[in-house]
Order: sequence, then structure tokens, then C-alpha cells
Amino acid sequence: MNFNEGAYIYINKPYRMSSFGALAHIRYVVSKRLKVKRVKMGHAGTLDPLATGVLILCTGKATKQIERLQQHTKEYTATLQLGATTPSYDLEHEIDQTFPTAHITRELIEQILPRFVGDIMQQPPLFSACKVGGDRAYELARQGSDHQLAAKPVRIDEIELQDFDLETMQLKLRVVCGKGTYIRSLARDIGEALGSGAHLTALCRTRVGDVRIEDCLTFDDFPAWLEAQLAQSPNSQIVKS
Repeated sequence: MNFNEGAYIYINKPYRMSSFGALAHIRYVVSKRLKVKRVKMGHAGTLDPLATGVLILCTGKATKQIERLQQHTKEYTATLQLGATTPSYDLEHEIDQTFPTAHITRELIEQILPRFVGDIMQQPPLFSACKVGGDRAYELARQGSDHQLAAKPVRIDEIELQDFDLETMQLKLRVVCGKGTYIRSLARDIGEALGSGAHLTALCRTRVGDVRIEDCLTFDDFPAWLEAQLAQSPNSQIVKS
């Protein structure tokens, strides 16, 4: 494997780690093993720190393919807690409002979900990396700004209700969508449509294009995988910093 000519590394991003943090860790391991200062590396699509799952890393000349890879369809499994909201639409922040849920049934949920399939307009979360006049939205939100982000077109191909617990008011969804879709915003919008509010309690990206989570390496598995790749092509290890 020649990391300079270009390689793809599929990582199952850990919980509570940024996508850049995951990239930095893998880049450090590769650079140290190859005894170079810095391997050129980028990732094809950010995952929130509280999300896990498929993160595609590209090295060397393969970084030119990042934009193309970002266009691929993505699949997620998401767990939503009904009856409460948070400012970030997930567990990054504390609950700010609660709502009644006695009216919610599985049948109501199944009636609501089709509204969000197809080409829709979606407002990104305030706590996101979207740019607002040159600043990141999450930076402004942390400063107390009540700015609003403009809705943008996104595409959702499938939403499947996998489970619903009437006692805990948690539901699990499988979502297939296009680039730029925020599953946190989808949770917010579903909660509003149900008249109960909602926020994410778990999110996993299970597929990007043809790359599935079963194809991904954990941090623990990565060193052994790297050694195996280099052993197969010992003359292709040199990477320029």
C-alpha cells in the first residue's frame, strides 16, 4: 500500500471524538510507523462527536477524491427521545423543554415519517459547522447568539421505523439520505410534527456509498491492519511528508 500515491482507510469513528480527532490519531499512527513527519490525509464527510460509524480517510493523491466521495448516499441508524428537546438536538446540551407524549402511538409515527422522504427543505442546527458570515454557527451559538440558519434543500431516500418503545418514548430509525442532511435536524422536525419535541440519543453512520460499517476498522484493530498492509507491499511504504 502506497500512502503517497493514495489509499483509502475505513474507520469506525469512536463516540465523543471529532472527525478531525479520529483523522489526527490515524495519521499519527501511520506517520510514526513509516518514520515520516506527516502523511497527507483528509476525511470524506464529517461526523458529529456524539456519532459513531463510517469515516472514510483518504491519503496522498486520493485526497483529490474527497469531494466525489462526499456525494455518496449515506445510511444511519438513529435513536430519538420524544418528549424533550435540547439546543443542539442531541445529548451535547441539557434538556431545555419538555412536552406531553400521551397522544403518541406507533401508528401516528408511521403516518408522520413519510412527510420527510424525498426532496425537502431542512434548517441546519445552530450548533453546527455551517458558516455564518465567516464564522462557524456553533461558535456564535456558544456566545449566546440567537441567529437563524437558512433552510437548504436535502434529499432523504428512506426512513424506516425499526423500533418504538411506548414506555420510554424512544424510537429507532434507519435513514438513507444525501449529502448535507443533518439527522439532528431530522429528529427536531419529527418531534415538532409529532407535537412532542425530540432529540437524538444515539447516531451511527452505517454506510457511505458501498462502504459499510462492517468494512471499518476500530482504533484497536488499526495497527495490526497497517502492519499487514505494509507486509504485503514492503516496497511501497515510503511517504513524503
